[in-house]
Amino acid sequence: MDKSSALEYINQMFPTEASLTGVEPLMQKIHNEIRRVDTEILAAVRQQSNSGTKAKEDLAAATRAVEELMYKIREIKTKAEQSETMVQEICRDIKKLDFAKKHITTTITALHRLTMLVSAVEQLQVMASKRQYKEAAAQLEAVNQLCSHFEAYRDIPKITELREKFKNIKQILKSHVFSDFSSLGTGKETEETNLLQQLSDACLVVDALEPSVREELVNNFCSRELTSYEQIFEGAELAKLDKTERRYAWIKRRIRTNEEIWKIFPVPWHVPYRLCIQFCKKTRKQLEEILNNMKEKPDVGTLLLALQRTLEFEDELAEKFGGGAQGKETGNDIEEIGRGETTGQNISDIRKKYEKKLAAHQQNDSEEKKGKKDLSAPGAGFNFRGIISSCFEPHLTVYIELEEKTLMENLEKLVQEETWDIEEGSQNNVLSSSMQLFLIIKRSLKRCSALTKNQTLFNLFKVFQRILKAYATKLFARLPKGGTGIVAAATGMDGQIKTSDRDERVICYIVNSAEYCHKTAGELAESISKIIEPNFADTVDMSEVQDEFSAVITKSLVTLVHGLETKFDAEMAAMTRVPWGTLENVGDQSEYVNGINMILTSSIPVLGGLLSPLYFQFFLDKLASSLGPRFYANIFKCKQISETGAQQMLLDTQAVKTILLEIPTLGRQTSGAASYSKFVSREMSKAEALLKVILSPIDSVADTYRALLPEGTPMEFQRILELKGLKKADQQTILDDFNKHGPGITQPSISQQIVAVAQPAAPSPSVAPVMPSSASIGLIASREDVLTRAAALGRGAATTGFKRFLALTEAAKDRKDGPFRKLFNA
Repeated sequence: MDKSSALEYINQMFPTEASLTGVEPLMQKIHNEIRRVDTEILAAVRQQSNSGTKAKEDLAAATRAVEELMYKIREIKTKAEQSETMVQEICRDIKKLDFAKKHITTTITALHRLTMLVSAVEQLQVMASKRQYKEAAAQLEAVNQLCSHFEAYRDIPKITELREKFKNIKQILKSHVFSDFSSLGTGKETEETNLLQQLSDACLVVDALEPSVREELVNNFCSRELTSYEQIFEGAELAKLDKTERRYAWIKRRIRTNEEIWKIFPVPWHVPYRLCIQFCKKTRKQLEEILNNMKEKPDVGTLLLALQRTLEFEDELAEKFGGGAQGKETGNDIEEIGRGETTGQNISDIRKKYEKKLAAHQQNDSEEKKGKKDLSAPGAGFNFRGIISSCFEPHLTVYIELEEKTLMENLEKLVQEETWDIEEGSQNNVLSSSMQLFLIIKRSLKRCSALTKNQTLFNLFKVFQRILKAYATKLFARLPKGGTGIVAAATGMDGQIKTSDRDERVICYIVNSAEYCHKTAGELAESISKIIEPNFADTVDMSEVQDEFSAVITKSLVTLVHGLETKFDAEMAAMTRVPWGTLENVGDQSEYVNGINMILTSSIPVLGGLLSPLYFQFFLDKLASSLGPRFYANIFKCKQISETGAQQMLLDTQAVKTILLEIPTLGRQTSGAASYSKFVSREMSKAEALLKVILSPIDSVADTYRALLPEGTPMEFQRILELKGLKKADQQTILDDFNKHGPGITQPSISQQIVAVAQPAAPSPSVAPVMPSSASIGLIASREDVLTRAAALGRGAATTGFKRFLALTEAAKDRKDGPFRKLFNA
């Protein structure tokens, strides 16, 4: 402890004078502790001294033990060397004798094998000269084994002589075997009864010879068998496309006739299999020459018949020799096209479908494993499918042209026979021509996929694209058109579309049919991409066709809206003919409003029942975006509007708004009603604001216009003054004042004004609080005053005429129905 710590410790122990009485006991305690520690230190020092002495003694003992051990090891090593020398002297003579015995044994064995080899070669020579194939085959195996023992003695003259003699004998055997096999198929096998047995024994000799001999023999046999085939079908009479079936009949008859005779060949040789491969290659070459040498395009029927028979023959070969299984699920994939729309699959149907596919896949795997087990010969995995039929591929353009012509004729027929109506009880509201067209396309796809899955199928897919685009054009052409020509232009009907109730249903059917075609075209592309060759799969795309049908849907819905707009023409014209300037009192809603309600009531339920929710919502949005601005613009087409007329028109606006808001309920589709209601309210509020401006007093009309219609123009404002019945001179004064202040009230937004005036408690350090000037406060007060007065005008509290309107509304509260009651219920 340092000095300060010691002092603190003493002061802590003896804080007062009275505590000093404890000094003596404390000192005694400390002395006792010191004596105890000294005793422990002394004991430790003595113990350490004793331990050091003992350690030195132990180390010396260990050193002596190590030295004794090293001495013993050196002694043992010396004795071991002496023992080894003694053993080598004893065994020196025994080792020489052992080497001598080994060399004598090897020499005796070699001489014995040499004797056997000489004897076996002489016997093999005799057997070869007598054509004793069965015995020669066994002897060949023995000689081959004996020769393998003399590989190390190849340079010895006697061994070289024997090997050369054996080689000549094998050549003689080969020539004899080939000579005997040349008589096979010439009819000698029926005359000489033992010929087949002799040839069967010769096959044993061929197996004993090199593998190249067997390969050469089988190739010569197959070439000799197909020589007559080449001679027959290269002639002018049979070298025709319509004789293709006779080629396959010839080879099948040949195999069937010689089946018993060809049993002389060992099964691992697979002679029929090799014969069929050569036959297919020669047939392909001849058919290519026939197709390329044609001066005119081949007849489609003849071409397809030849291709069909070729495919059937390839399938037979694949099943017979195991060429793999494919195309079993092609029909199932094609059948799925368009099924989702017509049958409405449920979860169990989908599960059954995929369980069936899984079972078929497992069956194919088991068949492949079994085939691989049974066919273990080289080349057994050769694929017969396409080996001949692929030569037809470049010449199938005539078939595609015929398919396209047939499909186009069927399309024209379907469109001509289309009633443009739906049978009662139908669930999908799709035109029959759409479903029939895809049924025809599915049949065409089945025909083509059964023939080829390469370029021709891709070309047919291109044809499907053109056919579907043509059908989209037909649907587009069926839509009602607007008036054109001199008469339409003179009557103001140019571009207007008139639609009857039946036209509206037809348009809905076209929308549903285009949607069906859009979806089914995608399924068609997906099915084709599954069955076509992989190098074409990525190019199978129906997006262009789907875009065509999407355009038809959009045009149809726009036409539907235009048709309803045309129906509204008479009501809009009736609205402008109402004497708004001389109207004496506010009554029930006007007749043109009833007309609009009647039009929508008759059309909307039908449209809602036929259109899907997505397209019905699109139609409603288009209708609201069209009718709202049109109603707004139609107010300006009226003549002078008095205060009472404006009040009546405001009532009509509310009625029209209520009618539009009830459209989703009328069509029994309320999924998007919330967004639609906001949209209608926003569009119709502009017309309400315009009428409130017309209702405002002359001295505040400009301020009211700026407040309620800030995006208005001077020309529009001038037209409002004309509607209010002001004279030119009075208008000019108001217009000058309006132009002086600008067409709209330019100021900060309401939220900005509130922020500026309220002075938030914790403003951002980087943004200084903005204090409003006296001018801006006056401007805010002016705007609020204008809005308050405009709202009062909208409620009708400023005029005596509107008191009558209030009386009517109070009376309407007690009624259970009627247009006024609807206003209060809304």
